[in-house]
Amino acid sequence: MTKNLTVGNPALLIVGFTVPLLIGNLFQQFYNMADAFIVGRTIGIEALAAVGCTGSINFLIMGFMMGFTQGLSIITSQRFGAGDDRGVKKSFAVSIVLGFCITAILMLISIPSARSLLILLNTPEEIFSAAYAYIIVIYWGFPASLLFNICSNMMRAVGDSMTPLIILVIACIINIILDYTFILIFKMGVEGVAYATVIAQIAAGLLCVPYIIKKFPSLHISKEDWKLNRQEIWAHIRVALPMGFQMSIIAIGAVAVTFALNNLKNTIAVAAFAAAQKIDMLATMPLASFGAAMTTYSAQNFGARRIDRIKKGVIQCFAISGTFSLFMGALYFFVGEYISALFLGSGQTEAVRLSHLYLKINGGLYILLSWLFIARQSLQGLGNSIVPTIAGIMELFMRTFAAIFLSAIFGFTGICFASPLAWVGACIPLTIAIVLTVKKLSRKSSNKKRQI
Repeated sequence: MTKNLTVGNPALLIVGFTVPLLIGNLFQQFYNMADAFIVGRTIGIEALAAVGCTGSINFLIMGFMMGFTQGLSIITSQRFGAGDDRGVKKSFAVSIVLGFCITAILMLISIPSARSLLILLNTPEEIFSAAYAYIIVIYWGFPASLLFNICSNMMRAVGDSMTPLIILVIACIINIILDYTFILIFKMGVEGVAYATVIAQIAAGLLCVPYIIKKFPSLHISKEDWKLNRQEIWAHIRVALPMGFQMSIIAIGAVAVTFALNNLKNTIAVAAFAAAQKIDMLATMPLASFGAAMTTYSAQNFGARRIDRIKKGVIQCFAISGTFSLFMGALYFFVGEYISALFLGSGQTEAVRLSHLYLKINGGLYILLSWLFIARQSLQGLGNSIVPTIAGIMELFMRTFAAIFLSAIFGFTGICFASPLAWVGACIPLTIAIVLTVKKLSRKSSNKKRQI
């Protein structure tokens, strides 16, 4: 059900909103890890490498969609915080239309270019066919992903982060069952993993629709709401497009890392990197969840003109998220080797060593990632999409630098520094922007109170 985040204790509201997001992200990561576990243990390490090497080009396209749909929901959230019921309904209608238009464009771009992208990334010959079979199914399944992203983001925009969690848990269970079915029974290989993912997304999207109709009157769209005008469309595009491009910019950096990784001509290193990234997400997903909560929190309070609450929320959220980041960094430093062995097998000594190296290097700077998510998402909730895009460009530059230059000097170790360097580069403009923005909004709020 809807929830107003403009009244009450900021820390308690943020944590209450974050917990379902966190559990949902962990479940999502759990079935991603289940994919890696099942593929690595039942098909083999080359199959795991094939799935892993598609991650960057998948994120390149899917990331744009996710960023775009999240940007659309920010307008919805701001209007909900301002008590504009008609505006919320119109925003939902605009989001559906723009979402499906963008998805059609992305499919027209991604499907014909999938093979060329894998070639461009120097995908090793022994895993090329499996990688292509996997990614092409994922690309055809974009409409299912869009349906769930639109619906779940809209529910969160009006304060409900629990329902998307429940639906996601159901989708995770479906995905894992289908993974085993398609791989072990039907012998479909990595292509079966892709089909399992798409079918689970279809189920999640279809579950969202009747629930919104039944439980969310604020999202019930009438015939009048579908009458879109240029002003309404532009209000959403000006926030959503930069957020989509920002995610794609970050993804280009990930593509550069994949290119450098493939250039090592070492399937063991590719598999180790893929496994380490799955494990890494157990830490980064909770941090991302706190950031996602700040998008809705700051957007609703911005709509309600509660600037004082935004400042308190940022500080309190970072205190909680930062503490968690330090804990996970220490955990991976001391026991990351054993966690890596669960995915790669205890006999894969070199792969386990490389995976643990990645976890130690990245885990040591999770505190920066924690602040990055909070600052970026808070700015986006305030409608500032320019600075987060600049931060994305900084991430691209730093990640590409590590991929091209550090990998040439230090090999796999240099690649492991790509993300931490990207976090450093992004935090600089974000920190400056969030401090100046909150000060500016606070002054405006104070001046209005004096005039009154």
